[in-house]
Amino acid sequence: MVFNAIIEKDENGYFAYVPELKGCVSCGDSYEEAVFNIKEATALYIESLDKKELDLLKSKTVIISPIEVALSA
Repeated sequence: MVFNAIIEKDENGYFAYVPELKGCVSCGDSYEEAVFNIKEATALYIESLDKKELDLLKSKTVIISPIEVALSA
């Protein structure tokens, strides 16, 4: 399965989460470590699902799209 992972950098390192999987989060000191860790967290999350939850997840469609918002002065 393919998921979208959001990885954000801040002063403490990298924070990663998968929007499709509520509560599936991880972190790392480097980008590569955060990617590795979120992949591992995602695999563990998927393993914890029962058949009904997994079937529901497989049928779900998630689209990540950039949006433009006008900022007022």
